[in-house]
Parts: sequence; C-alpha cells; structure tokens
Amino acid sequence: MSYVTLPYPFKPVEAPPEYRGKPVVDPSKCIGCGACANACPPDAIRMEIDEAKGVKRLILDVSRCIRCARCEEVCPMGAVKLSREFELATPRKEDLVTVIELKLFRCRVCGKPTEFTVRQVEKAKSLARYLPKERFEEILESMTLCRDCRRSRYVSKLVEIEIRGYVGSMGGLHA
Repeated sequence: MSYVTLPYPFKPVEAPPEYRGKPVVDPSKCIGCGACANACPPDAIRMEIDEAKGVKRLILDVSRCIRCARCEEVCPMGAVKLSREFELATPRKEDLVTVIELKLFRCRVCGKPTEFTVRQVEKAKSLARYLPKERFEEILESMTLCRDCRRSRYVSKLVEIEIRGYVGSMGGLHA
C-alpha cells in the first residue's frame, strides 16, 4: 500500500536534521550572562533578578519562540540548543515555560547580591587570569562588588585623582 501523504499523527514522524525545534537550556552549563535574552527578538527568553532570594532567573517561554536560533548562536557556554522537537501542544501554557535559577554572587564589602551570578564570576576569573595583573584585579573588583559599593569606590577614586591633580598643579604643599 502506498501513501500519498504521511500517516502522521498515527505514526511518529521524525523532523529532518536541519529542523529548528524547541529551544532547550542545559542548566548545568548556563552561567546566567543573559546573552541569549539580549539576542532574542520576541523576548521568549528573559532574565530577572530576585535580590530577596539572591538568584537570577532565566525564563524561557517556548510559546513566544520564533525558532530563529539566535539564542543558540550567542550563548558563550553552549547551554542553549534548538532540539528537533516540534509537537508542543498542551492544555496549559505553564508547560511551555522553563525557569532556571542561578545563585547571585554576594558583594564582598556589604554582602548584598550583585547582578552577577556565582558562575559568571568564576568564568570571568578563569578567563581573566590571562590578562595583566592590574586588569585582572580591576575586572575582579568590578564583578565582586554590588552597584552601590562599586559606585562609592569609583567616586572615591575620582575624588582622589582630582585632589592629586589639584595639589600637583599647585606645585605641591609648602609649609
């Protein structure tokens, strides 16, 4: 017997290898950088910070996804992959939402959560060690402080530079 059409849905059909299906995020690889969320045209991937719980959430809503694969292309860790899964019908929209929570790094001065995850800081440390020592320390200081502490540090540095410049223009202090 020969079929003019495929016997789907009575017999399973496998999508071709190049098919762009449902995106899947591997929580063990994700560092929470947000590159996927920044690249996602329909906002199917969002990032949100919950300071009270000390976590950053990656929220993937497959019902919004247009299967463009930008998330897969930009993920530096290879955590996002488009599967070949195409049967996504469900009676509940919540079934199409995936939430991954990543622990936020705590400020080394005041203890408040930073906007960076623990995994982001660890990844930055591993990459930045190839930089000159001053640059490595600058990056590490920037990532391990909350916005308030970072802001007050930089303001203090600017004031110090201004004072040095002012004193230097006077030819030094004379008694």
